[in-house]
Amino acid sequence: MKQTDERSSPGVFSRGRIVMLVVAAVALYLVAPSLTEVLQAWPRLSDIAPGWFGLMLTAEVISFGAVWYLQRLAFPEAGWFELITSQLASNAFSRVVPGGAAAGGALQFRMLSLAGNDPAAAAAALTALSLVTTASLFVLPLLSIPAILAGMPVPNSIARAAWLGAGLFFALGIVTVILARSSRLLQVGGRLIERVHPTGPGVKPLPQRLVEERDAVVSSIGSRWPRAAAASVAKWLFDFYALLAALVAVGDENRVSLVLLAYVAGAVLTMVPITPGGLGFVEAGLTAALIASGVSPGRAVLATLAYRLVSYWLPILAGLGAYVLFRIHFHTALRLE
Repeated sequence: MKQTDERSSPGVFSRGRIVMLVVAAVALYLVAPSLTEVLQAWPRLSDIAPGWFGLMLTAEVISFGAVWYLQRLAFPEAGWFELITSQLASNAFSRVVPGGAAAGGALQFRMLSLAGNDPAAAAAALTALSLVTTASLFVLPLLSIPAILAGMPVPNSIARAAWLGAGLFFALGIVTVILARSSRLLQVGGRLIERVHPTGPGVKPLPQRLVEERDAVVSSIGSRWPRAAAASVAKWLFDFYALLAALVAVGDENRVSLVLLAYVAGAVLTMVPITPGGLGFVEAGLTAALIASGVSPGRAVLATLAYRLVSYWLPILAGLGAYVLFRIHFHTALRLE
């Protein structure tokens, strides 16, 4: 029996993990020129006033705070300490391993369980939060792209762009609440998607699956749903403002309303499960999107580097510290698989 268990359990160098590492290595090789170009701008960070980094960091802390509050709403049984440390640690872990979203989620689940929380409740809460935050991001382009294509005046200042972003994110929150209450809209959307990508035989119809997943989210969060929607909006809003602050810091304020679309592109690229945290893909994609929105190439590279410093690299260090604090507090060791 022991021999069977050993054979059935994946090893450190299992076939799946080797394939994942090879794919990640090839992907990093392909995006290496863009990543190298961004990293070579590192000495130019000294040209940015320290106050701007403080502003960007403050925006990111508020963004992370919104995630912690959202987790507290979905999983009130857990304490603040284990929620914050497990989220920071899992976020960091997901950014240093290929396909890290699943690994990061598994790490947080394990940490919450070791802290004495109910595993089933933790799994339901983390699943609900993943659906809420991902849905919030993917609804955003549906609100921003039509408005710009319809001829909405393009503001030429950071302040007006910030107000535009706040308005769109507020609309995003409203749409999220509507989707939480209306089964008909989800069913209509599911049928439209099925026309493009038909459901295979023996698979539950997409409209039904969308409604069931939505019901699971609502059941997990309950009457706290409006606050959860607001927190999910704030998570993206203040991360978006960190990017705007980076643009102001490098002195580029031209056609920045389109930065909203560039931001969405960069946020989606962080979900690419090929390289850790979308490393390389985000740098290449966000820089190209900023240039397309009217930002000069040199400033686009520097703004991308400054933004990634506070949104990617510093959270990794914070996650390492949070992981150590968790182990000290609960006097336990965690095995990262």
